[in-house]
Amino acid sequence: MQSGCLPAIAEKFTRSELISEPPLSLSIEISPHVLCNFCVIVPVRDEAEHIPAMLAALSQQYDLNGQRLDPRTYEVIILANNCTDCSAAVARQTAKQHEMPVHVVERNFAPADAYIGRVRKLLMDEAYARLTANGRPRGIIASTDGDTCVAPTWLAAIQHEIDQGADGVSGRIMIEQADRASLDPHTRACYLRAIGYGYLCVTLEFYVDPDPFDRLPRHHQHCGASLAVTAETYAKAGGMPPVRTPEDLAFYRSLLRVEAKFRHSPLVWVKTSARQQGRTSNGMANQLQLWANRGNQQQSYLVESASAVEIKLQSKRQLRQLWQNLQQSRPLGDWQLLAKRLCVESCWLKAELEQASSFGFLNERVETRQVELGHWQQHWPQVPIEQAMIDLRTRISHLRQQPSVL
Repeated sequence: MQSGCLPAIAEKFTRSELISEPPLSLSIEISPHVLCNFCVIVPVRDEAEHIPAMLAALSQQYDLNGQRLDPRTYEVIILANNCTDCSAAVARQTAKQHEMPVHVVERNFAPADAYIGRVRKLLMDEAYARLTANGRPRGIIASTDGDTCVAPTWLAAIQHEIDQGADGVSGRIMIEQADRASLDPHTRACYLRAIGYGYLCVTLEFYVDPDPFDRLPRHHQHCGASLAVTAETYAKAGGMPPVRTPEDLAFYRSLLRVEAKFRHSPLVWVKTSARQQGRTSNGMANQLQLWANRGNQQQSYLVESASAVEIKLQSKRQLRQLWQNLQQSRPLGDWQLLAKRLCVESCWLKAELEQASSFGFLNERVETRQVELGHWQQHWPQVPIEQAMIDLRTRISHLRQQPSVL
């Protein structure tokens, strides 16, 4: 499972991580069925032990009324890259057993090119091309991982959210119960607290700066293990950005830049493994290993404080208002005070406000600047997650008693 899934995983990437690569194609010769509206993409590296369960879950898909989905309405593309095991062979054999449309492509990239961002981009580009050629601009590119089992209604729940107006959808990422039980107590506690902290943060967001489209109930994750987007929105966002990792976060940000309607749907969910030998430096496995190491060293799990989260949300709301003022030819407002709250230069903020093409782009620029300067982190030092969760619950309880903030 890839990054963007838990609060402890960094949600920033810099322009230095952008890469240039020649265009490639998976060149799948078999055309999708005329009824195909879903293209499920799965990057795989040495996943032979997980592939049978992953494909079995995809083969048993039902609608929200419990009726089996027509298998002609979706297909699966697996890119087995740089594998040293029999992943591709297992995938082909499993597909035959379930009589499902699975296209397995094998590639061996040079070490410098063998990264998840490249692989997922190739897959999503191929899915876009196939759906577009099939005459389905609102067809859905759905991404998951080789060690992940999707819910029986995964596709139907994604379709439901798209039918409600979403351009992109993310699902909840849960660790298999048996795998979670096998974690050491400290790592398991960190994982559960991270999930709770994330839910508390988006609940606070509902009271401070709600997204009118992505309201409660919702979750906080947007990971490649359960991420979907319409073909037309994929194109509008410029496709998967050319970054090494975290590519799923980079893509989520590209959707925000074009003001896509994004839904963190509680109806959409998957279960993934709890392995601690990761395929990338930013994934779940590495996060679990980091928690385990910190537990061995008796280090606290630190996150942003409740006060920092609330100030950030309030500032985001004010930033949006200032940007909208300019778009509507109204007086800008007090950008200097906001710059001070955001811990960025006032002249820099004014220039960004005046030239930003979208609020999503502006907000991303501000967050990047905060990281570059480091003043925000100095002003709002991180705190133990236990304390942050207590403070978040207290603040949310207080806000719930004030109907005027809703």
